[in-house]
Amino acid sequence: MKALSIAIAFFFVAALQVSETATANTEINKTEIVTPFASFKLINDTGDKVSIHTGSGFVSLNKGGSTSITCNKGKEVRWAKSGKKGSVIFKISGDHCGKTIKLSEYL
Repeated sequence: MKALSIAIAFFFVAALQVSETATANTEINKTEIVTPFASFKLINDTGDKVSIHTGSGFVSLNKGGSTSITCNKGKEVRWAKSGKKGSVIFKISGDHCGKTIKLSEYL
């Protein structure tokens, strides 16, 4: 009986060591993509109603109006008239992301 108790105790200790070794050898590969700011805000502070193309669609901004623009670096924000793109106002860069931009800064 004593030998059986020792054998069972030995079995449990061995099983715990195998379990700990398997856990210690497990490596977790995790890739995390961090996008701190996915958009920026553009405010029409020009005093006039304007139409622009945001790089993904047309927007009409009233005096003092604003819009949120996706921060797609390299896309162009352009003037718009009658649903057609006009001249480039500015290109979206990483400096714009997460900020509030005044349209008058680019006039």
